[in-house]
Amino acid sequence: MTTPHPRAAIILAAGQGTRMKSPLPKVLHPVGHRAMLDHAIDAAQALHCERIVVVVGAHSPEVRAHVVARLGEDAVAVQDPPMGTGHAVRAAEAVLGDFIGQVVVTYGDVPLLRAPDIEAVFETHDGVTVIGFETAFPGAYGRLVMDGETLTAITEAKEASPEVLDITTCNSGVMAAPVGLLFSLLAEVTNANAKGEYYLTDVVELARKRGEPTRVVMAGEDAVMGVNSQNELAIAESVFQEDMAQAFMDAGVTLVDPKTVHFAWDTQIGAGSTIEPYVVFGPGARVAERARIRSFSHVEGASIASGAEVGPYARLRPGADLGEDVKVGNFVEVKNVRMEKGAKASHLSYLGDGSVGAGANIGAGTIFCNYDGFNKALTTVGEGAFVGSNSSLVAPVTIGAGAIVGSGSVIVEDVPADALALARGRQVNKAGAGAAFRDKAKAKKAARK
Repeated sequence: MTTPHPRAAIILAAGQGTRMKSPLPKVLHPVGHRAMLDHAIDAAQALHCERIVVVVGAHSPEVRAHVVARLGEDAVAVQDPPMGTGHAVRAAEAVLGDFIGQVVVTYGDVPLLRAPDIEAVFETHDGVTVIGFETAFPGAYGRLVMDGETLTAITEAKEASPEVLDITTCNSGVMAAPVGLLFSLLAEVTNANAKGEYYLTDVVELARKRGEPTRVVMAGEDAVMGVNSQNELAIAESVFQEDMAQAFMDAGVTLVDPKTVHFAWDTQIGAGSTIEPYVVFGPGARVAERARIRSFSHVEGASIASGAEVGPYARLRPGADLGEDVKVGNFVEVKNVRMEKGAKASHLSYLGDGSVGAGANIGAGTIFCNYDGFNKALTTVGEGAFVGSNSSLVAPVTIGAGAIVGSGSVIVEDVPADALALARGRQVNKAGAGAAFRDKAKAKKAARK
């Protein structure tokens, strides 16, 4: 998709984040298993912005490295020292270079703002457009002073009169304008205010003085919430999870108890699937239609096909790939293993690095011994094979199609198709030896008294 007018985004991510009280930079804290800054970048990319510039602080090399890894060195602008939002936006001017078009200013600590929430700021191609929101508790938010449909000023709460403080339409901080106009207005902004900073919001009054249009488009309060503390991070996570749950239910997924299921930003679940309480999806989880994930299971980096059943208390790690109608039961861990149609591992097993053929059955207590302390190797279980309980398959090893492994075996060599493998010590019964052992033990115990 191309847009009729080129677009750019400036994402402000230079804040100190001291209220987080964490060694991790604020914008790298995750919501839905994804850094807040990445959510902002995702939104800019979904808006088809030709240029994305992230303004970072000199105090945070981790944030800079994160941006470079995702967007490249040309996407970084540095604000040093921090002197307010207007000053931060100006730091991006040189990086944008000869870009001509519209630019939107967003924030790396506003993780719930999505492209559809921002799109409306690009619907007009002159003047300044601000995203506002309504709230019953405006508190310290800047107020949007309106004259009909026209935005006349954005007044910071510390600078506001009692009448302005009564306004409940507030500033999200997100603003868009033609790039030339924005930087021209910012050049006129001063720091003559209570905090001695250069406010981005001052461009509205400056635009009005020039006769430029100034407008407001509205977004939901949750969408524009900023995160500045661990408490606010938890609130944002809660909203994110509620939104994901609602979207899945709207798409035909059954969530038995939505509030107890935890999703990642990229979780995929097909219609007709059922997710029981207390399931956690990490990044990279893909569930097809008509699957069932039972309670207390953890799924990350795994693919689950139609009709499969997982859990309860199962763990699917990256590379787990379950085919149709596969069953992975309680206390089974699967990592980097493809299980073909109808294969089962119902209880208490570890399957790591390998494959399990269609219809094969893995008995309780089976271990794929995939690691020798230095290297990992593959275990291959053929179609229709049966592995008895409490067996150890020492990789690299292949269990042929239709083969049977006797319970309690330690398999160190390949088992041919349709063979029976027994790899355990022969049982010996000694008549009367049990009673003799008890008598001897009792006598020793009595002698110690």
